[in-house]
Amino acid sequence: MDVRTPSEFALDHVPGARNLPVLSDEERARVGTLYKQVSPFSARKAGAALVSANIARHLQSELQDKPRAWRPLVYCWRGGQRSRAFTHILREIGWDARQLEGGYKSFRRAVINDLPELVKPFRWLVICGLTGSGKSRLLAHLEQTGAQVLDLEHLAAHRGSLLGDLPDSPQPTQKMFESLVWDKLHRFDVQRPVYVESESKRIGTLQVPQALLQHMWGSDCVELTASVATRIALLKADYVHFMREPQLLCGYLDHLVQLHARVTVDRWKQMATHGDWDPLVEELLVMHYDPAYTRSIASHYPHFPHAAKLDLASDTEAAFTQAARTLLEDAPESVA
Repeated sequence: MDVRTPSEFALDHVPGARNLPVLSDEERARVGTLYKQVSPFSARKAGAALVSANIARHLQSELQDKPRAWRPLVYCWRGGQRSRAFTHILREIGWDARQLEGGYKSFRRAVINDLPELVKPFRWLVICGLTGSGKSRLLAHLEQTGAQVLDLEHLAAHRGSLLGDLPDSPQPTQKMFESLVWDKLHRFDVQRPVYVESESKRIGTLQVPQALLQHMWGSDCVELTASVATRIALLKADYVHFMREPQLLCGYLDHLVQLHARVTVDRWKQMATHGDWDPLVEELLVMHYDPAYTRSIASHYPHFPHAAKLDLASDTEAAFTQAARTLLEDAPESVA
């Protein structure tokens, strides 16, 4: 139970935690103003009334049906008064509630300190392939079979390119992203390999943890290949929102004028407006994404020239299932 304000919770929290704030953002600001402008005593008195009312509301709603055996772990910013007050009341009721020592700040220190060490024991298998070859979908099928998968783009809520923003799914904060990666790594078995997609330093606005990147860049690679027609079909399915709103895509394409002639970008925008999707996607792949990806792979993944080849037969679910099965047969799930 994270009893901090909703804005504190949104910035970062223990993965899986539930936000039951004892003070709202507005209430916390009000108490802080009293502390500075009137007196600490007035602030504590007002804060206690607000905290008591909010705890009562949670007990009468979200916690109403919790069984006697429920054992919540409660935390606030530093493990101070907010979590102490809630923990005390829960224990007085009869639940075996515990307060997280040091609060969120102790958790954040653990994430920072643990990440460089957590990545070391694993055998990483990096799925490489040109844009649109289905790397993320292959990871999903691998995970469905029980393989260990670290899908960084899923955790980052971004597809990892200029056009990678997900509709109605804002990216988490950098701290939250790191917490999600930390949580996934803690759940993995070091005796089994971890599959991950080739990434550069950033996924959208987020920075991939440097220690993780270093291990990925030095790991064995698998190259997923697919025909241009298959790649076009997969990209059209993934970016259908651009097909519904071509002007949205045109806004992103304007960012490419630093890399391509204005006349070329304007032609791409015209193709989007007219719905010429297949030739537009093919040109973007051949002229922009494929050269950029090839340069990035060459500079960051020294083992890529020796990568095992994995061909995707089509854009169907059956093709991804077969590709995942083939990969797992060729890459044993146990590490000697």
